[in-house]
Amino acid sequence: MARYTGAVCRLCRRDGVKLFLKGSRCFSEKCAIDKRNFPPGQHGQARAKKIVGYGLQLREKQKAKRIYFTLEGQFREYYEKANQKTGVTGELLLQQLERRLDNVAYRIGFAISRRQARQVVRHGHVQVNGRKVNIPSYQVKVGDVIEIRDKAKKMEILETSKQFAAGLQSPMWLQIDRDAFSGKVVALPKREEIQLPVNEQLIVELYSK
Repeated sequence: MARYTGAVCRLCRRDGVKLFLKGSRCFSEKCAIDKRNFPPGQHGQARAKKIVGYGLQLREKQKAKRIYFTLEGQFREYYEKANQKTGVTGELLLQQLERRLDNVAYRIGFAISRRQARQVVRHGHVQVNGRKVNIPSYQVKVGDVIEIRDKAKKMEILETSKQFAAGLQSPMWLQIDRDAFSGKVVALPKREEIQLPVNEQLIVELYSK
């Protein structure tokens, strides 16, 4: 399945919740959900059918995939790894998604959205423990230091992103120095720190059938 490349606000309206796919726009009065909180199309305002069972589980999986910008095969691999570990599978799944390098770059404040953070990583502007890493799915570990490479620190996008991130709450599992464009992983992310509109238990139920 190809990655979705259409208007991302349509995805939020389809699910009826903010997926925070467009950075600062999601926090402004221009947000599509705040304007029209119903699915796109001429029948969007018609009475919606109640979604139950498989449909509800599928919707939760789709939301998580859209938020973290992953494809189906990769997402299933995250589930399989989480299912093989000791602990709560759903929480371990979200923990892996949070530890993606593109997500960590977004959390630190290198970009105003995860999609933009993916591009920052892809273009080789990020380094982990002093070494360039351009793989968005790279899994960071406790103790890793994530920084913007020196030659990229003057990019205008970084200053804009820093100002945007200053208004957001910093994750407790990251030690962030916004002025130096760097962050350190000091702990593994806990479920209560991952404040996203996703019911991970429904995702586990879907894959465990």
